[in-house]
This record gives sequence, structure tokens and C-alpha cells, in this order.
Amino acid sequence: MPAAAAFLVAFPFYPVPAFPKLFDRLTGWRLPAFALAAAFAPYVTGCLGGAIQFRWDGMLRLAGMALCLGLWYLPRRMRSPLADLAFLALIPVMLLSSYLGHIYIAAAPALKKDLIELGHVALIEIAVTVLIVGRGVETGFGFLPTRAEWSIGVRHYLYFAAVGLPLALAVKAVHFAAPAPIWKIAATFLGFLWVNALLEEFLVRGVLQGWMEEWTRRASAALIVTSLLFGAAHLFFLSFPNWRWALITTILGACCGHARNQAGGIRAGVVTHALAVTTWRAFFV
Repeated sequence: MPAAAAFLVAFPFYPVPAFPKLFDRLTGWRLPAFALAAAFAPYVTGCLGGAIQFRWDGMLRLAGMALCLGLWYLPRRMRSPLADLAFLALIPVMLLSSYLGHIYIAAAPALKKDLIELGHVALIEIAVTVLIVGRGVETGFGFLPTRAEWSIGVRHYLYFAAVGLPLALAVKAVHFAAPAPIWKIAATFLGFLWVNALLEEFLVRGVLQGWMEEWTRRASAALIVTSLLFGAAHLFFLSFPNWRWALITTILGACCGHARNQAGGIRAGVVTHALAVTTWRAFFV
């Protein structure tokens, strides 16, 4: 229950980047203040409830993470390609390292995985808000795709299914399994549409692909590079080097990236991404 309470406290910070009317209230020094609140509110809730072991060094690490991200774009000189890439690099470094593990120390072993996820939520909430408000990236971040975005997203999912699915079966990246229950399929789709796929599409197709277009002035080059990077990131999926998943996700990345280009925002690519992952989890292993 204390862990669930901490997640509920974290939830109100998550939708903030989808509401542009709030952005003016988070400019300047109010952005790092938001970052601190988004980090500390769920952490303190978990500590008070007994789910998280309170430690002063953990508090300092958490404050360091929030302030590092929240203050990143406050100086104008930090708005450069090198600073942008460094900011993006911080996210996987913190997610994959033991940094968050030294903050969210579970009071019970069974809560360890859930509390690390709480740290991931806080990190992503802050990073997305900073990129949109502090850096001013425009990606079309939002939770409700338009009719046109649904159409483009479904069409690109079919493109992926026509190429990626036979290839995945041919290289034995996936195998058929008994279909999952309908409720589980629906829950998986909504979870990826509003959380996992949305955040990945924001960071990869929305932010990185958008910056690559600015730097190279070529949309096709940006699409190819980000698709290859997206695939390369999946070399570490399950076991290294997982070249099968890298190949399949490169194709998925190209479909999502092209959907983003056609729609003018990431939500169409989110639909493509969520449908692809839901199909995999519903009918394959």
C-alpha cells in the first residue's frame, strides 16, 4: 500500500507536458522547483509509509538528479547540439546504472523492482517536462491521437506487420503462442499508448530525430540514423548481442519515424509502436 501511494502521488506530474497552458507557469527557476517536487513527493510518501528506507545520501542523490535536469537549460549557452546530446545521454545512464538503486532502497525485497520503477517514472517525468518547457522541443506530445493520426499510425503498423512479422518469424526472434485474454491485450495496448511507447517515441522520434533533422537538414538521413540507433539499443534486450531484435526494431523504428514525419507529430508513431508491441505480447513469445 505505501508503494502504491507513492505511485499515486507521482501520477499528477506525469500529464503536465501534455498541457501547453501550464508551460508559462514552469519557466525560469520554477522548472527546477517542479523537478524537485516531482522527485521528492513520491519519494517522501514512500519513506513515510515505510516502503522506502530513508537515507540522507539518497536524498542528496535525488536532489542532484532533479536539479541537474531541471537547471540544464537555464543558461542559454547550454542550448547547443553537444549539450542536447549530453542531456539525452544522462537518461539511459541513470536508468541503466545503479544510481537510482542507491536512492530507492526497498524496505522489503519484494518491493525492490517496483520502487526502481518509481525512480524511472520520476526521472522520465522530469526529463520530458524539461525538454518541452526548458528546451522548447515540439513533438506533438499528448495522450489522445486525432483521427488522422490513428489512420496514419494503423497504416504504418500494417506496413511493419507485412515486413517485420514474417522476418521476425524467419529469424526466430518470436514464436507463436496461445492468444492472451482480451482484457490483457487491451491493458497492454493502453499501457504502451499512454506510457511506454509514448515516452520512447517522444525521446527517439520526437526529440532525437527532430534534432537530427535540424543538424543534417535532411529528414531522410535523420530517419535512417535514429532507426539504426533505436535498433542498436535493442542489442541488449534479453541477451547481448540480440541481433534479431535489433533488426526487427530497426524496421519498427523506420515505420514509426515515417509515421511521425507524415503526421507532423509523434502520436501517429505511438499508435504504430503500441499496436506492434501489443501484437507481439498477445500472440507471440
